[in-house]
Amino acid sequence: MKQRILFVCLGNICRSPAAEAVLRDMATSQNAEIEIDSAGTYGGHAGEKSDPRMREAAARRGIAMTHRARQVREEDFDRFDRIIVMDDNNYERVFRLAPDRAAQRKIYRFVEFCTQHPEWSYVPDPYYEGREGFELVLDLLEDGCKNLLAELMTNDGRQ
Repeated sequence: MKQRILFVCLGNICRSPAAEAVLRDMATSQNAEIEIDSAGTYGGHAGEKSDPRMREAAARRGIAMTHRARQVREEDFDRFDRIIVMDDNNYERVFRLAPDRAAQRKIYRFVEFCTQHPEWSYVPDPYYEGREGFELVLDLLEDGCKNLLAELMTNDGRQ
């Protein structure tokens, strides 16, 4: 069965579209059929491309980012099997948007999938950081996406 994953951050211009691109790249290389999208809890960037600094950092790793920002919607709970958020603020916003308890059980924190960076309890927003901030985020995303993909491919995830 094709898994459907939605990544969520604040503006949908840095972390969540990068997670979408990283997981898509990994899934493609493993011939995994996964529907992947991303969205933000804030809609002010809707229709915009991802932050150019994040696109550049991803490109240095061979990852193309083509997503256009959009805001998370209630119907996303019907469309996606998992909604994976980058930090606690966005977790709370998405949790409140969920139409029922079953939908709330679809929400995960991205760091639940990270194994190489135990010092991080969230994926930090690199928007106000320098180049190192974007590189750190990509390190976290590569770590978590690798583990998420392995879990998806074994269908051993909680639902």
